[in-house]
Amino acid sequence: MRLLIVLTGAIGDVVRALPLLGRIRRGRPDARITWLVEPAAAPLLAGHPWLDDVLVFERRAGLRAVRPLLARLRASRYDVALDLGRSAKTALFARLSGAPQRLGFDRADGREGGWLAANRRLPPQGPRRSKLLQFLAFADLLGLPPAPVEFGLAPTPAEVADADALLAGLAAPRVGAAIGSSCPSRRWVPERTAAVIEALGARGASAVLLGAAADAPFATLVRRAAPGARDLAGRTSLRQLLAVLTRMRLVFGPDSGALHLAAAVGTPVVSLWGPTSVERSVPYGSEGLAVTGTAPCAPCFLRDCPIDRVCMRQIPPEPVLAAAAAAFGANGGGR
Repeated sequence: MRLLIVLTGAIGDVVRALPLLGRIRRGRPDARITWLVEPAAAPLLAGHPWLDDVLVFERRAGLRAVRPLLARLRASRYDVALDLGRSAKTALFARLSGAPQRLGFDRADGREGGWLAANRRLPPQGPRRSKLLQFLAFADLLGLPPAPVEFGLAPTPAEVADADALLAGLAAPRVGAAIGSSCPSRRWVPERTAAVIEALGARGASAVLLGAAADAPFATLVRRAAPGARDLAGRTSLRQLLAVLTRMRLVFGPDSGALHLAAAVGTPVVSLWGPTSVERSVPYGSEGLAVTGTAPCAPCFLRDCPIDRVCMRQIPPEPVLAAAAAAFGANGGGR
């Protein structure tokens, strides 16, 4: 069987779809599996032990990238295409792959008419069901046996060496503050992030700020109140971030791909929730460490908040510290 997974977008979504990949590989060890992805998440899939091939859609190249991609899709003669992306774009790629079986989400769970390209659809999943379980539902539709939830992600020795160099001089236990998010509405508050770091520092923990280059202004504000934090915002590749996360005793922050990446390598995650759904997106294995704002409009799923992120601003440091203390107790020593 030649099988194509189409999920091009967010890092967190790609991470949460990896257990589906593992279940397919276990259920059909003879299958040839390809994943179509965009550049941001591609480093997580390159060389992944459960994949045979990765196709990278260079979206920024526009139409120039489409023709060679479609040629490769057609040449591979896929038997099955799984559209995990729910969008018109991913549905189009699944349709143009030529796969006779095209599995997608039900109309109730899709958007942009993406369900129209599928000829087999999942039962309705609902907006509150975990995305990880929604992705695993594709394996149910394929009739594959159950399998453990695993992600198959591990840094290389070189990436671990890079992480250790970035963390040199920081005593264990180390705590990562994932300060960024793809949506501005999800951000927390710099001063409260710093308050958590300082309180954990008083208990002997070292802190690291994790994020992209775009998060540098937020990191600067955090370090004004918590000058001892190591600022790695914008200083790691995605693979280096993966390695750094394996060296953390705990990671905390708002809904972001970094949190799902941390959970995938077994690091406890204290997650902060406002505009997005905790039921749908809480990091796997850290469900009991979620802290949620109480605004009546949450979750709104808006990228930009018109009322200054009131849901996130309603989260004080105290419940975050309480969840961190619980995670420390459950995780033992080290890191």
